[in-house]
Amino acid sequence: MLGWHDERLLKDILPAKEATAIKKALGYTTAEELLRHHVRKYSHHGSGVGIGDATEGDLVTIVGQVAFAKQSYTQSGKMLYKVTVLTETERIGISFFGAKHIPRLLPEGTRALFTGKVKFFRNEPQLSHPEFIVIPDPGSGRRLTATGGMKSLAAYGDVEEVALRLVDREYIPIYAGTATMTTWRIMAAVQRVLETMPVIKEPLSVVPEGMPSFDEAIRGIHDPGHESPSTFINRLKYNEALSLATVMAIRRADTKNRKAPPMPRALKGHQHMLIDALNFQLTVGQKQVIREISADIEQRVPMSRLLQGEVGSGKTIVSLIAMLQAIDSGRQCAMLAPTEVLATQHARSLSKTLDDAGLDINVVLLTGSMPTGAKKEALLEIISGDADIVVGTHALIQDTVEFFDLGLVVVDEQHRFGVEQRDQLRTKGREGLTPHLLVMTATPIPRTIAMTVFGDLAVSTLRELPGGRRPIQTSVIPDHKPGWVKRGWERIGEEVLAGRQAYVVCPRIEGEGGVLEIHAYLSEQVYPGLNVGMLHGRMDTDLKDSVMQEFAQGEIDILVATTVIEVGIDVANATVMLIREAERFGVSQIHQLRGRVGRGQHDSLCLLHTTFDEDSPQGQRLAAISTTTDGFQLSELDLQVRQEGDVLGTRQSGSDTKLRHLSFISDQKIIERALIDATELVAASRSRALELVSDIAMINQEYLEKS
Repeated sequence: MLGWHDERLLKDILPAKEATAIKKALGYTTAEELLRHHVRKYSHHGSGVGIGDATEGDLVTIVGQVAFAKQSYTQSGKMLYKVTVLTETERIGISFFGAKHIPRLLPEGTRALFTGKVKFFRNEPQLSHPEFIVIPDPGSGRRLTATGGMKSLAAYGDVEEVALRLVDREYIPIYAGTATMTTWRIMAAVQRVLETMPVIKEPLSVVPEGMPSFDEAIRGIHDPGHESPSTFINRLKYNEALSLATVMAIRRADTKNRKAPPMPRALKGHQHMLIDALNFQLTVGQKQVIREISADIEQRVPMSRLLQGEVGSGKTIVSLIAMLQAIDSGRQCAMLAPTEVLATQHARSLSKTLDDAGLDINVVLLTGSMPTGAKKEALLEIISGDADIVVGTHALIQDTVEFFDLGLVVVDEQHRFGVEQRDQLRTKGREGLTPHLLVMTATPIPRTIAMTVFGDLAVSTLRELPGGRRPIQTSVIPDHKPGWVKRGWERIGEEVLAGRQAYVVCPRIEGEGGVLEIHAYLSEQVYPGLNVGMLHGRMDTDLKDSVMQEFAQGEIDILVATTVIEVGIDVANATVMLIREAERFGVSQIHQLRGRVGRGQHDSLCLLHTTFDEDSPQGQRLAAISTTTDGFQLSELDLQVRQEGDVLGTRQSGSDTKLRHLSFISDQKIIERALIDATELVAASRSRALELVSDIAMINQEYLEKS
């Protein structure tokens, strides 16, 4: 955690039984792991902690006052004691069966902390026989009382004394717990760890202005005292933001110290000829991005630029124009694609565009599944310099691939690759030169993520779509409305009868609702007179290529597929897509899939089938997707749905670097401050900056990567 670690073993700090229980329940063995455990909420003055958005069966902790209590008996004669507890925001019913001592412990007016599994009855939250601690009001003369699992606190001393010390504070942290490891049991362990922890030396040497020290922050999130915990949380947010920003600042500094082949723009070269030969007008945005890239690759400092734009915004033609500038300067280009399907599509598309413009440019394809003879021939063309543009998959990164003079690397669908993989390709430049780099994505990236996760890259954005792209209407089809489902299949049939084509996307290959089942159902029962094709990842490459070719040529009416069609298939005649069980796909993935239609001159339709009700979170998310085709709005929605911990998708050599506190949604000011401070930190001492982020696996070059 930015220069700080507490590797003391819990077994050396806590009672042996408690250390064992924590390892079993939470998997923690060190003090640092326990101190980083998530505080779900805080109870201020013993109130304000409630069920919130918990679902049936979740273990919850609430703090409130018994507002109503009633004792009765069941038909079998068992005593039933029901209480109603009021928190600041909720009314929660609690039932106790056969426990004769409970009425004495929980009369009306009692303030207590309860932990148990939540159930819902008529949409009202209920707890049955929860464990609890009675919190006496100061001066009341009542004793603090603990039940159930609270007896485990005896391991730390007198139960009443330990419990009183835990709840007699301004803010009570409520931890994410388990059935066996309740919040107060975690509190007791954290308290012992903090009591035995020496003062932490400030990792940044100087405490950031306006913030508490790191030592105060680590202690303060667990016991804020009379201050709001937000002060301490903000310091930890800042540390997380500074970690990301420092990694990227180091990368930017390293890039500036490298040398790249300068590739000036030729006035009458291939680049100029292609632009003149295009049968469409470049958009204002495309022209601006081309100017930005052109200026970058004329320099001796390697370009590192991210080009983001909607599906169909014209990123590929922009990259081709950039590659021609490199070729005009006598250099080679490499385009890295995540799948063989997409690499093959790119090679064909680039070759056709160049041929149509009358340009003699040699485009070579290199993939892992190519026959040995074809692969050897491709490798020979690459090393001899006969290959101008090399399009390939991960096969391009192999040590056996040597370029004659690589000047520009283009990475398509960059979120499929780690930074390490991009950098491996950049080591293939001539005589120690670093090729320029252009990475592209059709998944728009929220600004805060662009500033951090991609902070080593300059960002260009294409927002407008080229002329001729048609709007895509999106509708949600709930599975519990058979009439709607039937109408969805009818709409597909209507489009095909009108001479157009359709996609049906399934979340799996086999099983109910899979490609195999849906293909059989549609070809045999729904559209027996139409040509229904099938495409999925387990098919061999030749068969996949054949199916895609048939679909592109209009020989297949309806293509039932997995997300293998997410990128790389461009069929202007396809006007309708039905995504089965759309709730199983991410926001950005649905947007990517949807972009496969609407590429021609006809209005297009995307149907989102779902097994969830409209009022469910999943149903509401799909409804939100259906109301906009703006990928930048959807990227913000995607961020909210996925949460920050999953956005980075980090793989850090065993180091857990998921964000615990920082929010890309609400912490923009903290992120902006960290970016400035990181740049200054690296400029002042690169070695110190490296030391601070060494736990983010800088040694192994496994940098942050987007999942």
